[in-house]
Amino acid sequence: MKIAIGNDHAAVEMKTEIQAYLTELGHEVVNYGTDTTESCNYPEYGEKVGRAVAAGEVDCGVLICGTGVGISIAANKVKGVRAAVCSDVTTAHLVKEHNNANIIAFGARIVGIEKAKDIVKAYLDAEYQGGRHQKRIDMIHEIENR
Repeated sequence: MKIAIGNDHAAVEMKTEIQAYLTELGHEVVNYGTDTTESCNYPEYGEKVGRAVAAGEVDCGVLICGTGVGISIAANKVKGVRAAVCSDVTTAHLVKEHNNANIIAFGARIVGIEKAKDIVKAYLDAEYQGGRHQKRIDMIHEIENR
């Protein structure tokens, strides 16, 4: 799978570790984030990953900032993106199974690296269930198109 990864200055170290973890799992990782701890603006990286996902350049995305919230809000402004903040494994697999999230986000200041790895693995191992959930995804698309 080809996975986009993006981050701001608060998450450089975690991004590097998650990128290596994804590679170990056999995925191709495209880095859209910063590699420096110099203060930067998370919306730029959320948008870059969001656009790559929406354009089909990658299969999905992982975003990391201090909390995961700001960078996911930015990504969600891109049409076709369904980014979800996950701070636990249950949420990580449910956002894929029920919401068909195409980007997950988490906070480097919220979860530790091992928890972050577990979140990523749970998300990647989950499969969208479709069925009754598709109606809701369609409703989200309708809102997006209004």
